[in-house]
Amino acid sequence: MDIIGIDLDGTLLNAKNQISAKNIEAIQAAQAQGVEVVIATGRATFDVRHLFRKFDIKTWVIGANGATIHRPDGSLFTSTPINKEDVETTLSWLEKEGFYYEAIDDHSIFTPQNGREILQIELDRIRSANPEANLAELKKAVEKQFSQTGFLQIDSYKTIMESGRDIYNILAFSFHHEKLKKGWLTFESYPALTLVSSADHNFEIEHRQASKGKALEHLASHLDLSLSRTAVIGDSLNDLSMISEAGYSAAMGNAKKEVKDACLFQSKTNDEDGVAHAIYHFLSL
Repeated sequence: MDIIGIDLDGTLLNAKNQISAKNIEAIQAAQAQGVEVVIATGRATFDVRHLFRKFDIKTWVIGANGATIHRPDGSLFTSTPINKEDVETTLSWLEKEGFYYEAIDDHSIFTPQNGREILQIELDRIRSANPEANLAELKKAVEKQFSQTGFLQIDSYKTIMESGRDIYNILAFSFHHEKLKKGWLTFESYPALTLVSSADHNFEIEHRQASKGKALEHLASHLDLSLSRTAVIGDSLNDLSMISEAGYSAAMGNAKKEVKDACLFQSKTNDEDGVAHAIYHFLSL
């Protein structure tokens, strides 16, 4: 195997947003055999580095769903930012519609000052509509969002526009299905944008030319390594683009049905060291 690409949330990270010792050992075993391990995530690269800070591991990182590629030393290799006019259009619409959102650049995660309040109001409305509703899983989803590092709270999207910074990924989050659907329908026809979903309660926006699959293809070409000898591991719909590019693929046991259907191998869940299970499977081929 030349490359092993690994998704983060729901894949390498367990339900406690931690990387298990067994998964770390498996990554090290792959690297010891000369395999180029790549983390491919919707998160910002600086957040990935923070998660790996305790481990003696350095990898290439495909961040922001393919909009950035960073070298193992942390330096930027290439990026595909969203056009600034599309950033402004998207963020102004999300604010008008009352969305919680995150906008990623190379240093920060911009998010509304009232972000937690927005999500708490949605949870309260769900509880009011159904007093018997179990909100534990929804609250867990909120805490997962806020487990990231690098947040910069802002009063308005105009702060982002005034900064002039390149934005690579915009995530919109809501517990209301119809609200998410309205957002998806609004932006899916934009010719310069790509929409993906990485979890049940979000949609994410990147430049049309940005995806995990395109980034993986670009990186393999740069490293002069073969996609036919590349394996990827994932769980969500935003992983499908890299699954379609790789010669080998593994779906986590907790993966979406569409991901399981697209993959050649099904691993264990993210709470059962599924990444390690998949890596050792690929190393045995």
